[in-house]
Amino acid sequence: MKFYLNGSWQDRDEKIEVINPFDSSVLDTVPSASASDIELAFQSAEIGRKAIGSTSGYQRYQILRAAADLMRQQESDLARTISQEEGKTLREATAEVQRSITTMELSSEEAKRISGEVLPLDGDKGNQGRLGFTLRVPCGVVVAITPFNFPLNLVCHKVGPAIAAGNSVILKPASDTPLVALKLVEILLQAGLHAHAINCITGSGSKVGTALCSDPRVRKISFTGSKPVGEQICKIAGIKRVTMELGSNCPLVVLPDANMEKVAKATLRSGFANAGQVCISAQRLVVVDEVHEQVIDSIRSKVSKIVSGDPLANGVTMGPMVRETDAVRVQGVIQSAVEQGAKLICGGQRNGAIVEPTIVDGATSDMSICRDELFGPAVAVMRVRTIDEAIQVANDTEFGLSAGVFTENIDNAMRFAKEIQSGNIQINWGPMWRTDGMPYGGLKNSGLGKEGPRYAVEEMTETKAVVIHSY
Repeated sequence: MKFYLNGSWQDRDEKIEVINPFDSSVLDTVPSASASDIELAFQSAEIGRKAIGSTSGYQRYQILRAAADLMRQQESDLARTISQEEGKTLREATAEVQRSITTMELSSEEAKRISGEVLPLDGDKGNQGRLGFTLRVPCGVVVAITPFNFPLNLVCHKVGPAIAAGNSVILKPASDTPLVALKLVEILLQAGLHAHAINCITGSGSKVGTALCSDPRVRKISFTGSKPVGEQICKIAGIKRVTMELGSNCPLVVLPDANMEKVAKATLRSGFANAGQVCISAQRLVVVDEVHEQVIDSIRSKVSKIVSGDPLANGVTMGPMVRETDAVRVQGVIQSAVEQGAKLICGGQRNGAIVEPTIVDGATSDMSICRDELFGPAVAVMRVRTIDEAIQVANDTEFGLSAGVFTENIDNAMRFAKEIQSGNIQINWGPMWRTDGMPYGGLKNSGLGKEGPRYAVEEMTETKAVVIHSY
């Protein structure tokens, strides 16, 4: 595919291959952007921000709503593209497309709801006869940098609110999964978006991403990805508004009064969806001793039934990881945990980019599988004695994106909600749960700011205070 730059679809001699992670075949190629391409994107975005900034909220609503309708018409093609370039099963990919449509619909509604407030100026001495109010205005140029694991919905979570707020967007999708993002751009243009209101350029993060984030013409950066890359962006960004959705190693705490069937179901869905390549996957299962054996028995039976293989094949419930190098890395982390004393309950083997769904028991906080973000299909079981120890272990991490607890005791549930250092708290479900309208973001090194169209629009607009003086 070509990329979209300065109002037209363009190609370049230097290409990036888009690889099917299951069979390593080349799906397509995309251009590799140069420094001159990046400059052209900024020139186009400057034109675009003025054009879209002058439209009404209702006009932006119409564009985004039309885009959502077109996405619905193209659901099958978009889902197949995601499955082929990312490795999701077709069922998972279809669910992502459906969520993406919702995200665009929510964004369209927010375009109609941008408002200010009347300021109570006469509450201060000497301000009689003055009227104050606020206006929310677009930031201007928004840079959106998106990851491979949700190559459509996470693009929608950035592009949809940016357009709703009246900004132009420069989108840099992940090099592994650019095709569905480029198809979304086609849809937005077909829906009536101004030709310069969006640019979508492809290339390496070190070359393209760095140049985009350091440029002073950018007022807002929205990034989803790893903590090291997020830290680098913050260092080079300068005085800009930033939203950082970074990594995690989410805990799922199981207390003695938990419903074991629900625990097993939540572990299956939270730990192994998209081959574990989800920021809020259940990576650490923190289990109180007295129910440890029950938990192991209940999750072993369900995890062993996961069928991995070709994500387009019927009956396959888990596809490959996005790159074989990532599969090698994940297998190495599992093996390291076993060498340090953890017990392999099931899985642990690798075939190309496919890592078997894995459970390791007896994991401890000094192991990489419990300290770092794994981003793969493995869950580490950690044993604790009390709820106090469970909370301490759950918080023993630099991250804080999502956490879950299973308990039938309302006091324990509320204590967990208050004391766990995480941006998202799930009671009686795993950490991997998100609906697209909720505020979503992390604490500690899991990031800054919130996503969800309503909250993203707030992050992508700025406030002017206006005072009318009358005597």
